[in-house]
Amino acid sequence: MLFFDQPITPTAAKGVYANETVKKWAKKIKDGDAFIIVSPEYNHGYPAVLKNALDSIFIEWNKKPVGFVSYGGVGGSRAVEQLRQVVIELEMIPIRSAIHIPGEVYMSVINEKVPVNPELFKSLNPKLEKLLVQLLWHAKILKPARD
Repeated sequence: MLFFDQPITPTAAKGVYANETVKKWAKKIKDGDAFIIVSPEYNHGYPAVLKNALDSIFIEWNKKPVGFVSYGGVGGSRAVEQLRQVVIELEMIPIRSAIHIPGEVYMSVINEKVPVNPELFKSLNPKLEKLLVQLLWHAKILKPARD
């Protein structure tokens, strides 16, 4: 993904993008009905490349639910808090449940040999189930509303 460099904002572009990479990205996002954003927390926020990916298109995100999985300082909660504000401005619907991978799990995975032992993530299963149930419920309701 190239950094946004167009003379007009994606909001004003109304889905017509000049850059071929952005056109491909927009097509992929347009085809989706719901999203899970996985992001580290980096300096109390999320990475610039993710901000650029979100901001380079607009209408393709609209009226679609989004959930979050994060890791890093405080389980990535500060990054998710900021992402919720951004996706609302993209007219997305952030669901309440999120998965914040605890530091001890994250550090264990970093030190684990490949393939990673799935037992490390077992404690996250109830949270994952809750996130998926909410995300799918919203996706089923919003798809016909968008159509």
